Amino acid sequence: MQDLTQLEPIARDLPQTRRGHERCVALLESGAELFLEFGYDAVSLDDIVNHAGGSKASIYKYFGNKEGLFKAICDYRRDQFFNDICQSFNSEQSDFRSYLITTLMNFQAHLLLPEKAAFMRLIVEQSQRNPELARHIHEQGPKQIQLAIAVALENGHKKGFLYCENPMFSAQFYFGILRNLEWKILMGLPPEEFDQETNKYIEYSVDRFLDGHQKP
Repeated sequence: MQDLTQLEPIARDLPQTRRGHERCVALLESGAELFLEFGYDAVSLDDIVNHAGGSKASIYKYFGNKEGLFKAICDYRRDQFFNDICQSFNSEQSDFRSYLITTLMNFQAHLLLPEKAAFMRLIVEQSQRNPELARHIHEQGPKQIQLAIAVALENGHKKGFLYCENPMFSAQFYFGILRNLEWKILMGLPPEEFDQETNKYIEYSVDRFLDGHQKP
């Protein structure tokens, strides 16, 4: 279970007790489950409360309304994504090539999970209807993921084991390695199985990426 303080950037009113924390997390998880199963429009706050327990007062207290709950679900799942996939680079535990390869392989494995793919499509659908939500998700999701890699690239540049004048541009280029898979998932096409050929593609792409970041 998440520590109490880890809900601070997600819930508008941070739970003060363990029970309040558990109720808040239950609403996030139940909301996500129902939105994925039935679609955003078909799910009411009453449905979520009946599934999670508690009362609608808890939703209003922690998230404001249904839209606020959905935004919080996106933030909650983003934090889980970071914990599972996008770790900070530690030169004592891994070389930089391995770090870049592992990050992409973890990212790809994450995208291939049917539930994760379905949530990506749900986000895109809701973002089309709500420009403010779209901006929030982009700023707190893809942009933050790119920033984590950009920081690693900037540190590598400072330490001299690669050359990177614009880390944020390079981070966008790096994640473009998986763009084809992301498009397939968003369009509902069946992706190829995760196999040795896919591993070779990621390794090849990372090597070419690093080739482009050698000192001139």
